[in-house]
Amino acid sequence: MTKCAIITGAGSGIGLATAKMLHDAGFGIVGVGRSEDKLATLAAELGDTDRLVTVAVDVTADDGPKQIVEAALSRFGSIDALINNAGLGSPTPLHETDDATLDRFLDVMLRAPFRLCREAIGHMSEGSAVVNVTSTFAMIGGKRGGPYSAAKGGLRSLTEHMAVEYGPRGIRCNNVAPGVTMTDMVRHRFEDETFKRVNVETTPYPRLAEPEDVASVIAFLCSPGGEMVNGQSIVVDGGWTRTKYLSPRALTSEWVDQ
Repeated sequence: MTKCAIITGAGSGIGLATAKMLHDAGFGIVGVGRSEDKLATLAAELGDTDRLVTVAVDVTADDGPKQIVEAALSRFGSIDALINNAGLGSPTPLHETDDATLDRFLDVMLRAPFRLCREAIGHMSEGSAVVNVTSTFAMIGGKRGGPYSAAKGGLRSLTEHMAVEYGPRGIRCNNVAPGVTMTDMVRHRFEDETFKRVNVETTPYPRLAEPEDVASVIAFLCSPGGEMVNGQSIVVDGGWTRTKYLSPRALTSEWVDQ
């Protein structure tokens, strides 16, 4: 029987890269996203209608989790991996965040994963895996985090609860916390020189992450090799969160008072 992986936000970026890697590893893919066009891109990239079903749905919709789980069970008969990846960008600091923005970030990146996990967990068995995509902002404080930090921090804690609750059933639950990753959602922000310096000049590795870097960690956690990893947050950021680093450029630049 083909193993099944549900991936939200599967039409681009980290989700698309993850879908390709897990498909290459033999999984059937349930690709979830709001955009029919992006899901069409996923289908074209995989080129395999036998091991792919796409579900065009807003993950925050009341019946979204039920639609997604039913699609997985109807096509593949099981749920062996669940990757909650759908997200939002461009958050605001707390004092600039209105209620509508707060609700949207929490809905997409905390409430939706909570509800999808709740719907799927009863159909998962020993050897299966849940991977929630959080962020470095779930690990350390960051400027302009606001609702994003709140949502991702909550998701990290939810995952740790699930590791305790469902680990005895052989279901492992982990977080993957990317740093700045060169997706379409982020790439345009490098037009802002301050954003670029804050991330590039403080990363002790000669490049930033690509979607495939994050996807490879997710794929490992869904593999037999990740069987004893449970309740962890694996950070994929080139050392940004764990080191006190400034590049030679930053150290030798002339500092000007503003």
